[in-house]
Amino acid sequence: MRATTIHAPGDIRVEEVPDPVITKPTDAIIKVTAGCICGSDLWPYRGHNDITAGDTIGHECIGVIEEVGSEVTDFAVGDFVIVPFDHCDNTCAHCRYGMQSACVNLGMTASGQAEYALVTQANGSLVKTDGMPDEALVPSLLALSDVMATGWHAAVAAGVRKGGTVVVVGDGAVGLCGVLAAAQMGAERVIAMSRHEPRQDIARQFGATDIVAERGREGAARIADLTEGIGADAVLECVGTDDAIKTAFAVARPGSTVGFVGVPHGVELPVRKMFQKNVGMAGGMAPVRRYLPELLELTLSGAINPGLVFDLTLPLEESPEGYRAMDERRAIKVLLRP
Repeated sequence: MRATTIHAPGDIRVEEVPDPVITKPTDAIIKVTAGCICGSDLWPYRGHNDITAGDTIGHECIGVIEEVGSEVTDFAVGDFVIVPFDHCDNTCAHCRYGMQSACVNLGMTASGQAEYALVTQANGSLVKTDGMPDEALVPSLLALSDVMATGWHAAVAAGVRKGGTVVVVGDGAVGLCGVLAAAQMGAERVIAMSRHEPRQDIARQFGATDIVAERGREGAARIADLTEGIGADAVLECVGTDDAIKTAFAVARPGSTVGFVGVPHGVELPVRKMFQKNVGMAGGMAPVRRYLPELLELTLSGAINPGLVFDLTLPLEESPEGYRAMDERRAIKVLLRP
């Protein structure tokens, strides 16, 4: 099959690789109809993560079931499905507790930017639609495989409440979906931290009531002004850098929680500030399957349209250009069509 592979920092290629095969009875193979590039894929692209040359890359996809293992009873060949990036059996103790991202049989999508992808726990992971979806729904359904569920997880972890004030740190696809989640959960004020006009526009469409373009101490001071010195009732940290974490805790009001979903790189927690302000921290890798049924219903009803985060669509063969566009911030999120 044709798949996106990574060979070194900045070296993305589209090559022929072996097709995935079913090796366990819980497996399923998906013919990918749409995949995409995630902000977290930029970490290895920029040289911040270890790379094994030639590995496939990409963990977000939707598509049609091509083949199933003998124990896959809830799905059949031809079903259109959303593939959570983190696979789970949805029956173990951690899954039953709502932490499907810590499933004892955890698996990960490894070739979402390809013609085919393998799901290791199909029965527990996949969620199907009622027949083939309209083409207009494809971007939003694809967003549910990761970024919308991750933004939602940040809002849940932070304890977003109806009528509250929320600050979202980060204006990538996850941050924008965090804005959408906070607004959907009834936050009265949603402050998006963003310096980029196209992202600000989407944040407003998703429900942001205020935009703060400043960063660091200036950004924290601006939010203090907006909240009359109180700070945010909930903060969504959607970047993963040390600066983003420090900003999140600087704008959090005493007794609040920072929901963090940005993959952490070089982060040192401000433990003394957390202690002094009684500010907690919760979150991590999103248990996508936990949220998928609700998010799918909201999407199909038209209540949310997370697909707006895709501002560039390319054929799979042009995925290297998609990486360049996101790295250079010419695109928020790139959708790839095999």
